[in-house]
Amino acid sequence: GTDCTVPSVPGLVRVTVVMPHYAYARSDKKDEPRISIAGRLVADLLVAAGANRVLTMTLHSPQVHGFFSVPVDHLNALRELAGHFGGRDLSNTVVVSPDLGYAKSAAAFARRLGLPVAAGAKQRDSDDSVTITSIIGDVAGRDVIVLDDEIARGTTLMELLTRLREQHVRSVSIACTHGLFVDGALGKLVAQPDVTEVICTNTVPVPEHKRDPKLEVISVAPALAEAIRRIHDGESVSALFDHP
Repeated sequence: GTDCTVPSVPGLVRVTVVMPHYAYARSDKKDEPRISIAGRLVADLLVAAGANRVLTMTLHSPQVHGFFSVPVDHLNALRELAGHFGGRDLSNTVVVSPDLGYAKSAAAFARRLGLPVAAGAKQRDSDDSVTITSIIGDVAGRDVIVLDDEIARGTTLMELLTRLREQHVRSVSIACTHGLFVDGALGKLVAQPDVTEVICTNTVPVPEHKRDPKLEVISVAPALAEAIRRIHDGESVSALFDHP
């Protein structure tokens, strides 16, 4: 997307890249020798192409901010995802982060709903293999809302479900911002009898042939539209950032 006219400076052209899902944000570190950091490369390419500012949602890790030499407005969908669960009886519910890296966002989400939070102790063995050794926090006999930034192959969530079943949780709702659902991930998740629903946003289109009655897609268009308006008019965008 572009934001081409700055009202206060006639004739000045400014380009704002609106990228709801920054796909290369997962490539943010050198975890093996001779591996590239594509998250930094794509940031440089955007700036070289003329971007003056970037608007995105739920980066995989905060350090991706530092890859850009232009301002980055980083929104999240915690407000929209929490709204889905508002009005329910959550007296026996706990929010679970699949790993400690996302626990801070899960805690912010839990505060919105007035819920406790727990997290999985995860170790990544390879790109498509993870091990969750335990759950840190009390989930036994509870209804669980699993919150993650994105779901790709669903490997982590399938491992997490195994650990949750060992704690005899009553039910599992899965919520994420970016629903990529590659390699049949959505089908595997909704086939689990204890998974009652999967919630994602529309930062990534979910084709109709991938949809399932257990899936609900929430629109984040209003949040992005308001951010675009504020950027265009030179107003503060920080009011849109999540402050429980």
